[in-house]
Amino acid sequence: MSTLKTMSDEQLALAYIDGNNRAFDELLSRNQDRVFTTIMYAVKDEDLANDLFQETFLKVITKLQNGQYSDTGKFSWWLTRIAHNVVIDHFRAQKSSKIVEAPKDNDLSNLRGEAIHNQSRESELNNEQVMEDVKRLVEALPEAQRDVVNMRYFQELSFKEIAEQTNVSINTSLGRMRYALINLRKLTRQYGVNLNLE
Repeated sequence: MSTLKTMSDEQLALAYIDGNNRAFDELLSRNQDRVFTTIMYAVKDEDLANDLFQETFLKVITKLQNGQYSDTGKFSWWLTRIAHNVVIDHFRAQKSSKIVEAPKDNDLSNLRGEAIHNQSRESELNNEQVMEDVKRLVEALPEAQRDVVNMRYFQELSFKEIAEQTNVSINTSLGRMRYALINLRKLTRQYGVNLNLE
């Protein structure tokens, strides 16, 4: 029988679901610094980060107890997505509850400036999360497919250039891209990531 220290995060999550509360303590101990740092980076306020950190782990507990976790993916990825969603929900709630007051000097030129800043920060966080997800998904592809995706989308090479660099025909490059997109679609479903793969 494995001790808690030697179990993977996925095994600990399943042990907690089966009623071992000490397994959750170990999960928290392993992941708290990374999750707090992720939240702090997004909100830039320690008190707020502490509140959102607690909310994140309350959601994790609830989701685990309600059977909303399966061990098909990495626990740390699942946990990071929950933290990200908690931060996004905070920014949305903050944006919708803003009471706008006119400045005392009646200069209305920057009346929505803070709301625009919050909206752009929310968009920026969403974009960062999408790019993180894409990179993780691409890393899970077979090497030949991964290389084609990296060259096409991150290095912005043409299929002719990709074919030349990999010493294969253009049709082979196109075929690898096609299979890469098929596999990425499967991975997005497996990990619950929403990407529009055309």
